Amino acid sequence: MLKLDHITKIYRVGTFGGKELHAVSDVSLEIKDGEVVSLIGESGSGKSTIGKIILRLISQTKGEIFLDDTNVSGLNGAGLKEYYRKVQGVFQDPFSSYNPIFKADRIFSIIHDEFYPDVGAQEWNDKVYNSMNAVGLNPEHVLNKFPHQLSGGQLQRFLIARALLLDIKFLVADEIISMLDASTRIDILNLLADLKSRRGLSILFITHDLSLANYISERAVILYRGYIAEMGVIEKIFNNPRHPYTQMLIASVPRLDQRWDKQVNVENRSVSTGYTEGCVYYDRCPLAFEKCKTRPIPLEIEQNHFVACWKVSEVHA
Repeated sequence: MLKLDHITKIYRVGTFGGKELHAVSDVSLEIKDGEVVSLIGESGSGKSTIGKIILRLISQTKGEIFLDDTNVSGLNGAGLKEYYRKVQGVFQDPFSSYNPIFKADRIFSIIHDEFYPDVGAQEWNDKVYNSMNAVGLNPEHVLNKFPHQLSGGQLQRFLIARALLLDIKFLVADEIISMLDASTRIDILNLLADLKSRRGLSILFITHDLSLANYISERAVILYRGYIAEMGVIEKIFNNPRHPYTQMLIASVPRLDQRWDKQVNVENRSVSTGYTEGCVYYDRCPLAFEKCKTRPIPLEIEQNHFVACWKVSEVHA
């Protein structure tokens, strides 16, 4: 199980770093073994920042990360290397993950040299073939090719196969299908679901696409400007959204069975990008009232359904 405990990330911005940008603020969540959790929000909500913190690509300003009750927040050297045996990431643009002057399968050689130097050539080739078959790639067709000779979907499968070579327990999937065509997207989603089912893989699925989150995950976390607005079991989030921001997101998705009513979107208002002591959705929320000038905390309004909204809290008080 991976746990985030009150994670905050603050960047220094402006002239001489005189201002603060709160990219992620006081985020706490757990992803259980064999569970898919979707992290949903618009651009700038802090989704990718959380993914990078989990992968230790950037450090958090406050808070701690736990993997199976072990605090991994300050790992480095051999400890961090061991962490990467269990936790890996795949990102949005597969082409940027490869050096174009090397063949794509060089990523497997790097894993061998770094993590399995004592494994012989034949045994390693067997591991590579098994991992590629697990992600639906035919080694005969894709090995020894340069990145430009492979499709985006094939390159993403390469990266997932690389992660499987390490026998990972947790995968951060950050917008991994947003650059792929529709037919390839469903293949990658089904692959992730299959790996979850067969290997017990835990997945943090970062996306701005509500339909994809609804398709693949058991739970969802809705982020807005670095804060958790709503989280819970996927059916409750989609069938009974309670936070005004979640309601706006879901209502804004066009449907094939009815004409899209553009009036479902909240009116355009000035949106502050700085830190505020009140609800971060205050400037856009049609339900805002005086109490919203103080920060709401997530309240469990029903089992496995949390909402950070004073208006909802009053109803369930």
